[in-house]
Amino acid sequence: MAKFNERIKKAAKESSIILANDYDSRTPKLEQKTIQNIKTLHEHVCALKFNFHLLLQLGKKEISRINKTAHQHGLQCIADIKLNDIGNTNLVTTQNLWDLNFDAIIVNPIMGPKSLKNLVENSHKQNKGVISLCHMSAPEARISYELDVIQRNQSKKIPLYQLFLDWAKKNKTDGIIVGATYPNIIKFCKEKTRNKLDIYSPGVGVQGGNATKVKKLGANFLIVGRTILNSKNPKKTAKQLALDSIL
Repeated sequence: MAKFNERIKKAAKESSIILANDYDSRTPKLEQKTIQNIKTLHEHVCALKFNFHLLLQLGKKEISRINKTAHQHGLQCIADIKLNDIGNTNLVTTQNLWDLNFDAIIVNPIMGPKSLKNLVENSHKQNKGVISLCHMSAPEARISYELDVIQRNQSKKIPLYQLFLDWAKKNKTDGIIVGATYPNIIKFCKEKTRNKLDIYSPGVGVQGGNATKVKKLGANFLIVGRTILNSKNPKKTAKQLALDSIL
């Protein structure tokens, strides 16, 4: 099996849009609706992202069927649970997700660089991907992600997201999350990584992020949810977003 980075780039030849299939808990027939999204939208997206609140509503059989269908249509599957725990819990959690045929996981690097390194190494042994938070898309994210921090034995202050970026680079994650609502931070991260780390940007559309702008600044993949899911014509919207993000 090819590495996750290779698989998602192959899937993204026609579109760099990742569908955030994160429906409200009151949505009926969740499995059926998700599979229908795959069949309808697969030409205009490269992957599906499933948030924690969606996964809690589905059983193992339902999740496996969804992921199998996605793979049959050439898509990658990302578990967005922002994992952040002790080493053993991280490994047990990811193994369960790999058994359900997920291709990658989104994690919170606040666990520390050593735990992040172990998680990346173990995931890569199975050709699975790890995408690490750097800066989220919500307006309130700057309260925490832009906090100034001082590393031990150093005197220079840096924003927390820059520390997370450094950890992601050093521990060879497959990418980082930077909200499309923070274009200047996308630009900063792209310059610092010199194209050696993929940037995944949520927040296009409903939250105010502009697909064309953030792609030009360096985002490799755009994570889009409500803008597509709530559209009167999801296929048309996904197609237009894919076109808008082509440079």
